[in-house]
Amino acid sequence: MSFLQALKRFICTRRSPQHIWSDNATNFVGAKNELKELRRLFLSKEHQRSLLEFCSMESIEWHFIPPRSPHFGGLWEAAVKTAKHHFYRAVGSAALGFEELRTLLCHIGAVINSRPLLSLSENPADLDVLTPAHFLTGGPSVSFIEPDVTKLNFNRLDSWQRVSFLQQSFWSRWKEEYLSLLQQRSKWRASGPALAPNDVVLVKDDNLPPMKWPLARIMELIPGRDGIFRVAVIKTSSGITKRAVTKLCLLPLKDEVGVEAPTGGRMSGQAASN
Repeated sequence: MSFLQALKRFICTRRSPQHIWSDNATNFVGAKNELKELRRLFLSKEHQRSLLEFCSMESIEWHFIPPRSPHFGGLWEAAVKTAKHHFYRAVGSAALGFEELRTLLCHIGAVINSRPLLSLSENPADLDVLTPAHFLTGGPSVSFIEPDVTKLNFNRLDSWQRVSFLQQSFWSRWKEEYLSLLQQRSKWRASGPALAPNDVVLVKDDNLPPMKWPLARIMELIPGRDGIFRVAVIKTSSGITKRAVTKLCLLPLKDEVGVEAPTGGRMSGQAASN
């Protein structure tokens, strides 16, 4: 019943979901010894009956991906893998208490769910974007600004500063990989210019605090003598300026919606997080 308890905690903090997607239970057949109990739980008729009754009362529709098809859950598996990878790198061998670890994990969840997905308006003056947090809490993730402590000696920090140090370390590592991935996706999906006037983009900046995403709208693309666009005129919250296109990242769902289909038409983007 531990899974049902976890689901109840999710509903208490995030509200009841209408749909849940997960791996098919048969995927646990190849699990290692330490996952045998979890596999037995998921395959037990009693657990499946309890889960079905609970979801029916909460009006939750449960979707299982096809057996032996892990690529159907590639998006969420990739997100979990990346988060765990940078969590291990940031925390390392640091010994954390329960409250410290809980605070750190909540902040990491807020960081990941703060990433911009798609512009909410075509108005050039509007830079509001959709984030995963909108689906969970109805609005963007928020946090108060803390001083940068990553340059200090970790062993000399107090409990609160240690958590801040690990939060900022995770943010720095995860943000850099996420922005690089966005630029790679644009290159793979389009043979021509990936950016276009009126697109909302992320501006790469290494000196911003966690959950601060510098957004801008492209006003104009400036070609070089060879006809290749390397500079863009952008409008930010503070005014109009120029940036190299290598410092601009197209939002992930904009990339999904804007890619040309093989037939020449537009593909309808699927609302999936990266």
